Amino acid sequence: ILTCFCCKSQSEKKITTTEEIKTEYEVKEIILGADQVTEYLPLLKNKKIGIVANQTSVLYLKDVDHYENGVQEKIDLRLHLVDYLHQEKITIKSVFAPEHGFRGKADAGELIKDGVDIRTGLPIVSLYGKNKKPSPQQLEGIELMIFDIQDVGARFYTYISTLHYIMEACAEANIPLLILDRPNPNGHYIDGPILEKEHMGFVGMHPIPVVHGMTIGEFAQMINGEGWLEKGMKCDINIIKLKNYTHQTEYSLPIKPSPNLPNDVAINLYPSICFFEGTPLSAGRGTEMQFQIFGAPNLSTEQYPFTFTPQANEGSKYPKFKNELCHGKDLREHKRLNKLNLEWLIEAYNSTGKQKEFFTPFFAKLAGTTKL
Repeated sequence: ILTCFCCKSQSEKKITTTEEIKTEYEVKEIILGADQVTEYLPLLKNKKIGIVANQTSVLYLKDVDHYENGVQEKIDLRLHLVDYLHQEKITIKSVFAPEHGFRGKADAGELIKDGVDIRTGLPIVSLYGKNKKPSPQQLEGIELMIFDIQDVGARFYTYISTLHYIMEACAEANIPLLILDRPNPNGHYIDGPILEKEHMGFVGMHPIPVVHGMTIGEFAQMINGEGWLEKGMKCDINIIKLKNYTHQTEYSLPIKPSPNLPNDVAINLYPSICFFEGTPLSAGRGTEMQFQIFGAPNLSTEQYPFTFTPQANEGSKYPKFKNELCHGKDLREHKRLNKLNLEWLIEAYNSTGKQKEFFTPFFAKLAGTTKL
């Protein structure tokens, strides 16, 4: 910053630096789409609603009147969106649950069954397994659909595939979609190969990089704008946008988005470490360090002195190398990534001695190409 002091009176004025401006901006709290209840609650009155939600669909209410022992006080409150709308007497027809289920307890890839939410008595429709897209029968009577799920910004994280199918089903049934936007914790960079058509599947449906940089609301606009829905249909979307958020804003998730992404470090490393899922190595499932470590029993103890032993746990009933001592690398202290890191993958590839067997067919699905 260059400052010119033209005269004494000028020099005595307080100079606001760019760092001070940055600090002033960063202290503003991000306001999520779900938190802006006055914006969307009027849209839901006297309508029959469907909700796509999971354990991350939580809103934060400030200064709520609370009564206890006849005393009134103001409290801050976290509430699940479904619970909040239920208590507000909004008519909810069905809750649609993505991979990992409505309460987020299921393994990756585990079959999720339809059921009933114990807390509200609402029917839950699974959107994972054979039924990835709601049927016309499951949408019957719904006048407005809500989508509120926390994403992590990686193409192979399946919540954006669920978003695609919801948009398509809503477009076919002429049901408007209300999206309550949430920050992308990996929204500060874009990187990786573009998905090629021959590798499309539920872990990658769109020709985008591995790390796409978009929020859920922005991604929905891209799906519409690029004509990616069946027959180029457009979904009628309304987005409750974030406040005080930029793509460079660091955002710490208050609730883990799935069982195997337990913290900010795992979420940041996930786009890079997930490639190990397409190799014979473990990415840490069956430990409490998921997507923060990698390894295998046969790696060199000299090159990889760090050890771990996968066990059955929440989110991984049958982890790779269950009950076997693995040698690998601990990345929990690694600085925050601003790009995909392939060094660890290449290093492990070179150290295995089984290079032809290193990449499984699933690796091409994750990468979206055989070029990588």
